Amino acid sequence: MSSRILPNFDLLVPNSTSEAVNLLSHYKDRAALIAGGTDLVVAMKMNHHPEILISISEIDGLDYIDFNPDSGLHLGAKATVANLLEHPAVKEHYPALWQAADVFATPQIRTAATVMGNVLRGSPAGDCSCALLALGARILLQSAEGTREVAIEDFWTGYNQNARRDDEVAIEMIIDAPHSGTGSAFRRMTRVNEDLAKLNGSVRLEMDGKICTSARIAMGCVGPTTLRLPKTEKLLCNEEITPELLAHVIDTVPTEISPIDDKRSTAEYRLMVSGVVIKRLIEQAATAAAEK
Repeated sequence: MSSRILPNFDLLVPNSTSEAVNLLSHYKDRAALIAGGTDLVVAMKMNHHPEILISISEIDGLDYIDFNPDSGLHLGAKATVANLLEHPAVKEHYPALWQAADVFATPQIRTAATVMGNVLRGSPAGDCSCALLALGARILLQSAEGTREVAIEDFWTGYNQNARRDDEVAIEMIIDAPHSGTGSAFRRMTRVNEDLAKLNGSVRLEMDGKICTSARIAMGCVGPTTLRLPKTEKLLCNEEITPELLAHVIDTVPTEISPIDDKRSTAEYRLMVSGVVIKRLIEQAATAAAEK
């Protein structure tokens, strides 16, 4: 258990999203939003010292996970990682996200940690974040001026930074319903589940028979944010996924990433294994698509 003591702060507990928005509009960068707190509380014991915490715990109706074949998957701001694992539509239609949730930290943390919080954190090692980037999620933000929607690839603006303004609440995440012939997969490399990933990746493919018509490929722990791999995606489009093509994938992936040495791994190792990880994910996603 950490021996560090939390700094002093004021806790405000609004009862509605509009009340939370008004509080954020007033306090701006002096305040931080808290839901599960699994990351924020740790950061506050280190070097992050907001004067005010605004908890969304008492705001009703933000813990939903809804799936509709037309409008897709909608995740409320309080939906937890454990909630993902319990929802049959997530496992059936968005296997990459379910697989990321399944290896996320520990059961205790999954029960408290929100999916939105994982995205807002902006860590390049975020497992759900990696899957959500491959799946093309969108973030709905609400302020006193109204709502706006941001594509997840535009949401992270730098290491631990995102496009949410100080006066906005991230209220919902949306993922379009998959087309027929869509498959996805997620994988991470780490010592044990309790550790942050040393490398993670996710792939979503749309297949027409044996031909890949669309690809989204994401990788984490290889740059300041979770990244898409556009050159590798382009290799797959309108092509049959053959051993020869996958050999090109293995060679191309390392040219799109910029890993560093840290306490979990080395840049050399990440470069060496990255192409093989994505190659295996492509095979897994293509197999899943063929079963649809």
